[in-house]
Amino acid sequence: MHELSLAENVMRIIEDEAIAQQFRRVRSVTLEIGKLAAVEPEAMRFAFSAVTNDTLAAGARLELIETPGQGRCADCAATVEMDEILALCPQCGSGRVRVIGGDRMRVLELEAE
Repeated sequence: MHELSLAENVMRIIEDEAIAQQFRRVRSVTLEIGKLAAVEPEAMRFAFSAVTNDTLAAGARLELIETPGQGRCADCAATVEMDEILALCPQCGSGRVRVIGGDRMRVLELEAE
């Protein structure tokens, strides 16, 4: 379950921001997760809860925003929405579609006090 290591990285970001912005407690964390990022939302919620236990983010609400996958076809230059990394271009049927978005996860917002 790689969500655990992702949640640990999110916790490091929270701790770094707590130092930089001098806050004591986190009320909520919003993560933007691309459809192609291979992150299971429920596993991420479980991992986040586990790694934030007894920290300044204990009990924080986790909001997950999924962004669509996007690709560009090397043959017809169409920009297309993708549900999986290996996909055919819906415009021309080519298998040469390169991922250009929706394959990352990032901390979008922290609400703290």
